[in-house]
Amino acid sequence: MTRYLPLLIWLLAGTTHAQIPETQSLQTQSLQTQSPEAETQNQPRPNIVFILIDDLRYDTFGFMGHPFIETPHLDAMANKGLQFRNAFVTTSLCSPSRASFLTGQYMHHHGVVDNADLMPAATVTFPQILQSADYQTAFIGKWHMGGSSDAPRPGFDHWVSFRGQGTYAANKQSLNVNGKRVARTRYMTDELTDYATDWISSQASGKPFMLYLSHKGVHGLYDPAPRHRDRYRQQEIVPPETSQTAPDQLAGVPMWVQDQRNSWHGVEHPYHGRAQQSIEQMYKHYCEMILSIDDSLGRVMKTLRDQNMDQNTLVMFTSDGGHLWGEHGLIDKRCAYEESIRIPMLIYAPHLISTATICDAVVANIDVAPTLLEMAGISPPESMDGSSFAGRLTGPTTSTGPTGSTGKPRQSLLYEYYWEPSFPQTPTTFAIRNQQFKLIQYHGIWDTDELFDIRQDPSETNNLIRLDEHQTRVSAMRRELHQRLKQTGGLSIRMGFKRNHGASDRNASGSQRAEFPAHSTQN
Repeated sequence: MTRYLPLLIWLLAGTTHAQIPETQSLQTQSLQTQSPEAETQNQPRPNIVFILIDDLRYDTFGFMGHPFIETPHLDAMANKGLQFRNAFVTTSLCSPSRASFLTGQYMHHHGVVDNADLMPAATVTFPQILQSADYQTAFIGKWHMGGSSDAPRPGFDHWVSFRGQGTYAANKQSLNVNGKRVARTRYMTDELTDYATDWISSQASGKPFMLYLSHKGVHGLYDPAPRHRDRYRQQEIVPPETSQTAPDQLAGVPMWVQDQRNSWHGVEHPYHGRAQQSIEQMYKHYCEMILSIDDSLGRVMKTLRDQNMDQNTLVMFTSDGGHLWGEHGLIDKRCAYEESIRIPMLIYAPHLISTATICDAVVANIDVAPTLLEMAGISPPESMDGSSFAGRLTGPTTSTGPTGSTGKPRQSLLYEYYWEPSFPQTPTTFAIRNQQFKLIQYHGIWDTDELFDIRQDPSETNNLIRLDEHQTRVSAMRRELHQRLKQTGGLSIRMGFKRNHGASDRNASGSQRAEFPAHSTQN
């Protein structure tokens, strides 16, 4: 009974598999109204393969014009499917973001606020709903929400996972395979792909299936597969312009950003030297690790073709967050700058998308769960904060937001991050981002917020927050941010458990603390 309690809550809330919104597209409506017998004779519900990468930023691919990285399988997916150019996470941190993908909810709603939190027991996820609708479901890879346990979670018929962040090397960890400990044998990305392709090949029951392949790659510390190590050693790496510290480049930059340069998440003291690599070396290994991710996608796609499943399978490829590589003097993520919150999102669905398509709509990780449910012919529960973008797969690709059967056009993105004791360099952050402007509002610090014209200033170098001509806009965006948080129950900030003093060391030979800006000093 415990396994089905969340589903019972969902059903009692009034959302059933039989409900069909009046505005639903004819194609999806036909899937919902078909009986299982009619499905096999006409158009079956699609199989779903959801591939989630760790810390993969939006622009590290051949199809995005990266100067040297080779991603032939990802390039092919982009050339045959749909690419969302404005896809984001609503929290750029592993566990909260992954919980948002699963639940369709903001971090303040699902309650997983840091990387140690277990998902609340009564949480409803889209795999649970698909499983209750007779999908065969599998989870393979990094779960991470409650890293001390890799026990099978509700919603999956097949389970392969590991504790915490896991390791890339095979000789340091075992896997939990359906409740049994199994020794590791290969490089992590390759081994998870082995399990994924084997499970796809075993699907011969006639039921639709959903595979959730959740990679550890390309999370730090950076350890490429042996076959890829040092492939890019000779490549020249040009630091981003915003990594510099010239006085004119620091005007309007918050003090916490200047101070974070000399920290665990800064370019002067990255990971406190744990990686034993320079930023340039880490970035090269990061790029080399993407090669095994590209190989993995190629193997999954080949398996689908070999099993004659590719024509009725929707494959979604995305990431749980971006990554800074020196922008603003920072590394890692958490903050609301573009390199941190922006993610790749590719969809391959030949039964819906016949050629390369680029969509500029603003979509988010909270939209994935309702989208996949709608594609399976299921009405998303009202508990989901996100909106389906299923209508974008065959419909217009304009700059407005999701437009599925349940979708409300999104004109702006809400972002949130709560201060963590373990990594105290980044403050609690809220942001509202539309197609042109982004307001970043900090909680608990007192020098400056930020406003950027991201259309004219994509690198976010010119803080407009104090300019007279933008004060009306700032006031309106502050009201919008507060109202969005109020409407979704996000005005109460939750705290994670403080386990130690956190990664608060500084490099004695690095930058000193920033001084208050001139506008805050009075004679």
